[in-house]
Amino acid sequence: MTHQYAVEIVLTRPATVRELHQARHRVTFAANADRTRLMTVQRGKSPGRALHRLRRRLDAVLPIDVLATHYPDRQGHVLLNVALSRRADAQIREEAAALGQRAGDVLAERITAYLAHEQRQRRHRLESQIQRLLTHHPLEEVLACAAGRLLQVRLPR
Repeated sequence: MTHQYAVEIVLTRPATVRELHQARHRVTFAANADRTRLMTVQRGKSPGRALHRLRRRLDAVLPIDVLATHYPDRQGHVLLNVALSRRADAQIREEAAALGQRAGDVLAERITAYLAHEQRQRRHRLESQIQRLLTHHPLEEVLACAAGRLLQVRLPR
């Protein structure tokens, strides 16, 4: 039985109008404003097969970096389809062999570590900016301004 999977397509650079036009002849999708991310729905017997099928259909016309299932599975994981360079693939496989692990597990660990590092950096930048604001404005002013701004922005539901 085939299912429908929501897939996010992350591009290595903004797609040209021509690339998007060619891709639309193969797949229906929505693009973000800067044309670096696309969303589509792909049929498949499993999330992995859906991502594989989509990569086969679009790899020749778009600069695809990563394909990802948009919604987490029952374990809370999203499935990624990453096309590695030969060099990166060899490095991952060497490390996996040295550790006695599967290459996919080593790649998952690297991605998880990178995302955790990125999140810590973002948090640090935010805290630094707040600290700079607090050197020039009282806490109440900063909170009132932030609350006012949040009320102006439509929050996702």
